[in-house]
Parts: sequence; C-alpha cells; structure tokens
Amino acid sequence: MIYRLIIFLVLNFGALVMGGLFTSKAVISNWYVNANKAPWTPPGWVFGAAWTSIMVCFSFYMVAAWNKFENKNQLLILFILQWILNIAWNPAFFYFHQVAVGLIIITLLTLLIWYLFYRSIPTLKYNAMLLLPYGIWLLIATSLNVYFLIKN
Repeated sequence: MIYRLIIFLVLNFGALVMGGLFTSKAVISNWYVNANKAPWTPPGWVFGAAWTSIMVCFSFYMVAAWNKFENKNQLLILFILQWILNIAWNPAFFYFHQVAVGLIIITLLTLLIWYLFYRSIPTLKYNAMLLLPYGIWLLIATSLNVYFLIKN
C-alpha cells in the first residue's frame, strides 16, 4: 500500500508542478492582474493549500480504488485522463489565454471526478469521500472560470 501511495503522490504532485510552470508568472501578469475576477476568488495561498490537500486525498483515494476496483485498466485510463486534464487547464487558461478552452477542460475534469465519486460509492463506501475535496474545489474553480469568461 505504501508503495502505491508514494507513486500516486509523486504523479499527482508532479501534475501540480507541471501545471504550476504555466501559472506562477501568469498570476502576476498584466493580463490576469487587470482582469475582472469573481468576487469569491480566494487569495493566492488558498489555491496552494487546497491543491495540496486535494492531491493527498486523491492519492489515498487511488490506493483504495486500486485495491478494490476489478477493472484496473479502466481506473488507470480515468486516472491518466484526469492527470492530463488537470495539467492542460493551466497552459490553456494562463499561457494561451484561451479562457473558453480552459472552461471546457475544467468542465470535463469536474465531470470526470464526480463520475468517479458516484461510481466509487458502492465499492469504496466511505473512502469515496476522499474525492469530495477535489469535486467541490473543481465546482468552485469552474465557477471562477465561467465568471472570468463572461466578464473579460
């Protein structure tokens, strides 16, 4: 179990690092600083704290799912898809300024995480709750993306 947990932690935090390469300079750029952002946009430090918590919970979820799910290939495909979407949002939104494309990406990611959550309840029971921070945060992030698209 500890071996799998370490692998998922490395993969998940690796995704955050890769996405962060497109975010760190962009959040202080004129394009983002001068944009109209939602009034409920949290301060910058909240994003780091939220994503850290989310990826720890998601890593534990993946270990539990790996141990219980019969179709590991499907689980792996969904994990990889989640990983790609998670990383892809950052360059789409912050580097290319494709806010609508970012919205499509984050919407797909949100649907994927909530699909995993509902699919996991019968098999994982309470361990499925480990996806709630991810799903809830994505709902907030999606609302921020929608606001940004509409107001800019």
